[in-house]
Amino acid sequence: MPQRDTAGPKTGRDLPAVVGDLLAQLTDDEKVAMLHQASPAVERLGLAPFTTGAEVLHGVAWLGRATMYPQPVGLAAGWDPDLLRRIGAQVGTELRAKQAADATVSRNVWAPVVNPLRNPLWGRNEEGYSEDPHLTAELAAGYALGLRGDDQQVWRTVPTLKHFLAYNNETDRAVTSSQLRPRVLHEYELPAYRGPIEAGVVGAVMPSYNLVNGRPNHVARELLEELRSWTDQSLLVVSDAGAPTNLSRSERYHPDPVEAHAAALLAGVDSFTDNGQDPAPTLALVREALERGLISMADVDRAVARVLTVRARSGEFDPADPYAAITAEHLDLPEHRDLAREAAGRAVVLLRNSGVLPLTPSGSVAVIGPLSGRVLPDWYAGTPPYTVSIADAVRARWDGTDVTVVDGSDRIALRSVSTGAYLRAGADQVLVADAPGAGEDALWDITDWGHGVLTLAGAGTGLLLRADGEQVVADATRPQGWVVGESWRAHRHSDDTWSFQHIGTGRWLRVEAHGGGVGATGATMDEAERFVRRLVRSGTAAAAAAAAHADVVVCAVGNDPHLLGRETQDRPGLALPAPMAELWRTVQEANPDAVLVLVSSYPYALDAAARDAAAIVWTCHGGQEAGNGLLDVLLGEVEPSGRLPQTWWADGSDAGDLLDFDILGSGTTYWYSEAAPLFAFGHGLTYSRIGYDALTVETVETVGTDNTAVLARVTVSNTGDRLATEVVQVYTDSPGHPVPFPRRLAAHARVRLAPGERRTVELRIPAERFSVWDTTRAAMAVLTADYRVLAGPNAADTPLVVRVALAGEPVTAHRLPLRAVDFDTHSGTRIEEATPATGEVVTAPSGSGWLGFSAVADLAEAASVTVARTAPGPASVTLETIADGGAHQFARAEVPAGLGRHDLAEVSLAPLGAGLAAGPAQDERAPGLRVVLAGPVRLAGVEGRTSTAVSAADASSLPGGGQDTTETGSRRS
Repeated sequence: MPQRDTAGPKTGRDLPAVVGDLLAQLTDDEKVAMLHQASPAVERLGLAPFTTGAEVLHGVAWLGRATMYPQPVGLAAGWDPDLLRRIGAQVGTELRAKQAADATVSRNVWAPVVNPLRNPLWGRNEEGYSEDPHLTAELAAGYALGLRGDDQQVWRTVPTLKHFLAYNNETDRAVTSSQLRPRVLHEYELPAYRGPIEAGVVGAVMPSYNLVNGRPNHVARELLEELRSWTDQSLLVVSDAGAPTNLSRSERYHPDPVEAHAAALLAGVDSFTDNGQDPAPTLALVREALERGLISMADVDRAVARVLTVRARSGEFDPADPYAAITAEHLDLPEHRDLAREAAGRAVVLLRNSGVLPLTPSGSVAVIGPLSGRVLPDWYAGTPPYTVSIADAVRARWDGTDVTVVDGSDRIALRSVSTGAYLRAGADQVLVADAPGAGEDALWDITDWGHGVLTLAGAGTGLLLRADGEQVVADATRPQGWVVGESWRAHRHSDDTWSFQHIGTGRWLRVEAHGGGVGATGATMDEAERFVRRLVRSGTAAAAAAAAHADVVVCAVGNDPHLLGRETQDRPGLALPAPMAELWRTVQEANPDAVLVLVSSYPYALDAAARDAAAIVWTCHGGQEAGNGLLDVLLGEVEPSGRLPQTWWADGSDAGDLLDFDILGSGTTYWYSEAAPLFAFGHGLTYSRIGYDALTVETVETVGTDNTAVLARVTVSNTGDRLATEVVQVYTDSPGHPVPFPRRLAAHARVRLAPGERRTVELRIPAERFSVWDTTRAAMAVLTADYRVLAGPNAADTPLVVRVALAGEPVTAHRLPLRAVDFDTHSGTRIEEATPATGEVVTAPSGSGWLGFSAVADLAEAASVTVARTAPGPASVTLETIADGGAHQFARAEVPAGLGRHDLAEVSLAPLGAGLAAGPAQDERAPGLRVVLAGPVRLAGVEGRTSTAVSAADASSLPGGGQDTTETGSRRS
């Protein structure tokens, strides 16, 4: 073994000195090797091998036994950052325990996910916290603080925010471009990231696979510089898995992988997650980029310094690590079990209650539905030490033994047409078609999860049928895997026989010519075996019978987190799947007092039967204590205190287009939608009665500063006979605002109220909740206007309203030069990259579109436009004034032939007709402007006679433009 240098890393707590010292001692080859996710040891300096990223979304994942807490979207229902902090601390401890047992486990953790839950059809909805970016930021900061720990120098773990930016779709996720006008970018998307970064509780950020405004996020230098401008601390940017390769393959944004890797490094990506644990391909590309002169060692040094900073923060080089006492035994501790149960209860939201809840644990009870006896982990869940299902909890807590559990599946037998024998699991659970009769070993329980997705389980074992290559075995406990092996589709032929297709491989079940073996080998349906399907037991009939004979009925329906919505797969629809809805309808008809429990990773649109349930409860997949946490609330042993972190829409169309990120233009999310929700953002009932009695508002600070602007005092009362926890919510809006102003969450507080108690709650509203991104100033601003402060139990129910006049910034008109992306209204246009590295332009994909600017003060000075082309052919930009209800063309520029996509050129405007006379000096009298785009034109901006052309840097939606503010070494980055 090589002898270690006497220098090595400095110890102690001077972080920049430690990093700077190590950087100075590393060779160029050693530095380059640290750019990959899996970097080797540098034994002469005492540096161990290092890997970025351990998954800890809601517990330690993929590393064996660990406490499994509820999904993040369920944790968010607590509206309680301190709950998230406590869970984060336990998860961080268990991660440290895993690292104590295996030194290769990384202390850099990949969580939390802070993508706002803009659209509930997103397949990864369960991973996020809330539809509201500010609530997301608060909750994520709480979780990250727990993961980070309280020590000011050494972090328990180093959290990584995911996934930056505008990522809410799995459909074509690596090639879709999210359209973000400046207002949506700064008001809705960025705040979710800014909160945890400014709080100093995260040390890394992971960009998302998608593009924003035509540019992949992994080469979005301006966006990454904006992130780093929020802190004076080092911030590591680590790529998502395979994203560097995407830049030159699926996205084809760069001509070859060498240029792609160079561009990512220059943009601010510091660590490349690609090719699994094999760094060789990445390192070869980086070395070639150095040889070509595309990057320098200074660029490598900057990135390596950030990697080393994460390692130093985690205590790797510090003998005074305050977390060194954590051992491999710090797993599944009693306090972890207790908090998992508390969190499961806090994740329960009471949506409707006609008086049947809370339940009394006596008499007979039926627990019905596919979620009655299952505790289902998601892709980013760990392996829990135990699980408690709803049925388990009921059996343990009910008086007597009169408990019936019916999962609602149909029990069937399948007779092979070619062999005449029945399907069964033979030796080693391998599927065969050789059973002479439909005995117990030839019976299958089939669960229809909706949209034609099925699972089949052996009736005697409960083990699921899965395809392992071409072999089919019945040995799985649940659907699982990156490509799910346990999901199937059934096709009913005209002769009433059935064939079964494995969804993951697309192959059909086929019986072997000899021996009766059955494999997933059929390439087409014509090759598939046909089966005669015998119904042995109807699931709905069994559910109806159980419900009719029970005093208490709990019907649990919902989703499996690996099916019909997960990473790589968006949801096919918002409605509760038809088989679930029909099962519920059957139960309700048999027992009108049945309780509907929705266990899901996301909201549902419900039909009339579900909406009219005597009681409706929602909870996420609640982790190892899911059943106990739910039953604690259903029995009233824990008062319901959960509130919806996202809107439940009445109809799928109300959620908007999954791929339309312009919530302002499309009028989506609770901020802008005019649709009446089924259950509003923030909704959640108690078992008592809460009154909102009074609201007063006081301006306490100067508007426009970083300090609090408004103090709201809300008086609430508990007029019922039970203890209640109310989440008091305060919103802001401004119906008469100069620009469209959303109704958005301003502040909230959890308040425990005893029966008959009346209390006044004081909530401080940050000035930013009155601010908008002012495109005329390229900054967030509180504009002078009349605002409203509203208080109530949810976003759609705010009975208390106080108007407040705020003297903020004056409303101003746009001025030349005018950036195209600063439009106020638009039609038929799209935002795209100005150059590969910086800036934005606006195009008209169909060949015709326009941009509207509400007022432009010096419009008569318009002299030129900055343009490029998407293709050959006639192309022009026409300017029109909008005033007094009419439009008047006054200037046009023809786009020269020969320009390329990124060849921005300034082109003079030619007057049309009499042109335009000098306009009024006052902003409030300035005319509106419509910019009409025709043909394959790319518009960066409009310039005046005395202004300079809009460059790629000037055309950016970010205030810093394309200026490179990155510093080298271990200094501010």
